Amino acid sequence: MGSGITKAEYEALASFRYALRQFLRFSEEAVAGVGLTPQQHQALLAIRGFPGKDRVAISELAERLQIRHHSAVGLVDRMVAQGLVAREHATEDRRQVLVSLTPTGSGILEQLSSTHRGELRRIGPELRVQLERIMDGVEADREEEPDYRRSRK
Repeated sequence: MGSGITKAEYEALASFRYALRQFLRFSEEAVAGVGLTPQQHQALLAIRGFPGKDRVAISELAERLQIRHHSAVGLVDRMVAQGLVAREHATEDRRQVLVSLTPTGSGILEQLSSTHRGELRRIGPELRVQLERIMDGVEADREEEPDYRRSRK
């Protein structure tokens, strides 16, 4: 039994994955150049980019990074030691620990984000083309499948 995925769709998926991996390699090298790990960079970005907040709970950071709570605690410990983030207890619930960027962390993140934005502008058109190839295949699949929701009454 076949998967129903065409050779062209496999090629589109592989090309998209390749373009993503190239970006991730670029990112890993840029991050290493400023003395951080990719996970530390992701943590800085997750804190700064968290919707509607400047400080995040450890549990929120763990969710954003898709890691376990105790792993997030260890990551924050290392980042505090490097002066990248600060932690404080929430005033409403002293058991909750909130993490925010220090000026050092903010400066490094700004530098990295500027570099990453430039790279995304460079490779964005190719990523867009590959994603559209994949989505076109998904849309074509949807057109061929009957919509069972409409036939139920």
